[in-house]
Amino acid sequence: MTLETIIQEGYEKIVKVQDAGTGLSAYIAIHNTTLGPALGGCRMWPYASQSAALSDVLRLSQSMTLKNALAGLNLGGGKAVIIGDPKTDKSPALFEAFGRAVQSLNGDYYTAIDVGVTTEDIGHSARQTEYVAGLTQDPSLFTAYGVFIGLKATAKRRLGADNLHGVKVIVTGLGQVGFELCRLLAEAGAELIVADIDLAKVRTAQDQFGADEAHPLEAFAKPADIFSPCALGGVLNSATVPLLQVAAIAGAANNQLAQRNIGDILHQQGILYAPDYAINAGGVISIADEIAGTWNRERVLAHCARITDTLGTIFDRSATQDQATNRIADNLAADRLNNPQQKNKRDDAKGVA
Repeated sequence: MTLETIIQEGYEKIVKVQDAGTGLSAYIAIHNTTLGPALGGCRMWPYASQSAALSDVLRLSQSMTLKNALAGLNLGGGKAVIIGDPKTDKSPALFEAFGRAVQSLNGDYYTAIDVGVTTEDIGHSARQTEYVAGLTQDPSLFTAYGVFIGLKATAKRRLGADNLHGVKVIVTGLGQVGFELCRLLAEAGAELIVADIDLAKVRTAQDQFGADEAHPLEAFAKPADIFSPCALGGVLNSATVPLLQVAAIAGAANNQLAQRNIGDILHQQGILYAPDYAINAGGVISIADEIAGTWNRERVLAHCARITDTLGTIFDRSATQDQATNRIADNLAADRLNNPQQKNKRDDAKGVA
């Protein structure tokens, strides 16, 4: 295995990982550890190039810094990406090699599941490193729950709706988080339009939740109340935003904005955007409790419930300052990062919440 350090301004450590024996080709990026060790999942995706994978891990790790800071966690931001097709290129040996790479960072980075990587996969990594989290509790369920309660708060703010009965929501991406979100929305009486490149998942959502189908490329133009992106990032861009016919955006995908100024455009158009790194923090909240060694469901759910308070602050300041919600969220995260003494009172020996 070879580990190559890459220097990038604004990042504490970036490592390119190559292992010829297993076919592992990966990047691990640690963006910021001001508040504690970096936490961020491992994503497996058939990136078109090494540069595309590096660009993704940089953006994702920075987003994790913001997410963990806004969630009030004593954790920094990091991320890993593995280049490969998760349907054909996985092996236990590959993830064990990845685990050895994580172990080499000596606890500066904790890994977990993400797109294309399951609990079983990351369990193989845990044979080689102690710095794996999210093995005993599925973090995707708590991510979905946090997005659900955040979406309710967004609907109340933008639509004046006290509940989601009859609220039309477009959900794009029916992975573990997106599908669980659909279940919660359907139980709450929302009307669903779903889109995914995997038609089998769409059919299942239709059968279980009575959802209507939209082609992934057509979903942006569907009239609805709320658009909920739950797949990959960069979906809100100069091509898709003009198509939107919704009042608000509240979804689970990381890095939804292709560029920061897209948030400004949404604000100008009167579309209320719940910043992804504020609304999708439920998973890391659960993982942080697991890392601390005393995971408690009621405490995790109570912490997730505070996502609505964070969004409320963001929405209030956005309205009074006439600024895009993502700009406000960035400022809130920066305030905490610039005052690291504001640690969560529930510290343990590892220094996490």
